[in-house]
Amino acid sequence: MKHNAQWHSATLRAQRDLSPSVREFEIRPERGVRPWSVGSHLDLRVQVDGREEKRSYSLVGLPDGPGADEVYRIAVRRADPGRGGSRWLWSLQTGDELLIGEPNNHFEIGWSAPHTLLVAGGIGITPILGMAQLLAKRGAPLRMLYAARNAAELIYAESLREALGERLRLLRSDAGERLDLDAEIAALPPGGQLALCGPLGLMDAARAAWQRSGRPAAGLRFETFGNSGTQPAEAFWVELPRHGLRLEVPADRNLLDVLEEHGVQTLSDCRRGECGLCAMDIQSVQGTVDHRDVFFSAGQKQANERLCACVSRVCGGGVVLDSAFRPD
Repeated sequence: MKHNAQWHSATLRAQRDLSPSVREFEIRPERGVRPWSVGSHLDLRVQVDGREEKRSYSLVGLPDGPGADEVYRIAVRRADPGRGGSRWLWSLQTGDELLIGEPNNHFEIGWSAPHTLLVAGGIGITPILGMAQLLAKRGAPLRMLYAARNAAELIYAESLREALGERLRLLRSDAGERLDLDAEIAALPPGGQLALCGPLGLMDAARAAWQRSGRPAAGLRFETFGNSGTQPAEAFWVELPRHGLRLEVPADRNLLDVLEEHGVQTLSDCRRGECGLCAMDIQSVQGTVDHRDVFFSAGQKQANERLCACVSRVCGGGVVLDSAFRPD
């Protein structure tokens, strides 16, 4: 069953480039800004090759920050190649109308932890910025690591320096600077929490380091932003014997959308590879499954028994899947 949202009219009030690849958008909802909390995202209906699709973008900053009672702020990295949502957003002009959903939060953190380590990779800064600002505002103990490819991509560095001072560490991959997650987690006091957002490789590394540390799983909170995978996206086929279907999944579309388009009902919620609700059983594979989720463990991904239809892809062929459909 497709996750439905109530859509509302909104206007693009302003936009500005934060870097050569990231643009910030101010969206004014026709019915007014709804209450939201740090870590929330906003759903948008985007146009991709003549189709309407849903995309989710993290809300930037604080709910009570300047102008937050008038507009929602999001920052979007233009992805080339990508699924097309960012390109559509970048094509909009100030004053254009669009459709949005209500703010929703799947990235809650504890605000009373004895210490918080925040980690952001690239455009993963968007939900982390507000967390850093709110923790600092409350006087909570924290440290933050913000990594990007180069100085230009450290888009909110000045706002973070203002809020955190020496508690902020910036890392640039073009300068050979790398995150040492094992050391950073080891320095976290007992009962401390780690909240991070970034590319899939960072998520996998953080989960592995956290597990090695022996800390409680509940102390690690994360959200993905791109589900970029380990391989470039390419077209692949999928067969569903119970439905008598063989479908093609183009390089710029995801499996879940193609299944729903052809009447294959599939449970889903987050559509970012986090909740596992859309997981399907793999019967056989030709090629390699590029598991782009953060729901399954490394061992489960290696076993290739299930995949998350919202993000996972196949390179070099296709996959035969078993759905939940059972004929009467």
